[in-house]
Amino acid sequence: MTPDVLISLDHIYMGWERSNVLEDISLSVHNGDFIAITGPNGGGKTTLLRILLGLLKPTKGTVRRTSLPLRIGYLPQKNMIDSHFPVTVTDVIRSGLLAMPTLEHGERDRRLRHVIAEMGLEEHAGKPIGQLSGGQLQRALLGRAIIADPQLLVLDEPLSYIDKRFEERLYKLIEKLALTTTIVLVSHEMTTLAGMANRHFIVDHRLHECTAHHHFVHTDCH
Repeated sequence: MTPDVLISLDHIYMGWERSNVLEDISLSVHNGDFIAITGPNGGGKTTLLRILLGLLKPTKGTVRRTSLPLRIGYLPQKNMIDSHFPVTVTDVIRSGLLAMPTLEHGERDRRLRHVIAEMGLEEHAGKPIGQLSGGQLQRALLGRAIIADPQLLVLDEPLSYIDKRFEERLYKLIEKLALTTTIVLVSHEMTTLAGMANRHFIVDHRLHECTAHHHFVHTDCH
């Protein structure tokens, strides 16, 4: 791996019950990348992200990671969260600071207040997550992902459940984060987000790098 490569996948396969979800995937995530990924439902997008994060071990192939300390923020899909778990919005967002155990107490409080406000959740900070709307829970999970200033931010369908009023704020936030953070993002809605990215892929069991930004036509990929 070259010094600027954070994670490298080499000929990755992932299969269950005699069928492959991912086939022969090779991908390197470089420091400073903004990678946008789309593809059909069931094509393996979330599985690919979970392998990148080390949450799944591939059936075959090699995953290499930088030996340098790497803070990672992860926004999973909402349906992977148990909304009945008895934690509040503040608890969820604060948990993102576990990646910074030596952070001074006052700075922890400052970051927490700032992120709660940035996510527009001041009025909901003390609520259990089971009382939130889908969009509010999505914002709480995004707050958890960004509070520790991650060097790598992995976002799985960040626009899911987000209401239109917050969508524009989310675009601006991701655009700002991309100036200092390596981003890997999966989304069905790529019109605005893809314009921010420097690399574009379609995942449909195999990985196709795109030569055009809009991701809609397979012939735009090679």
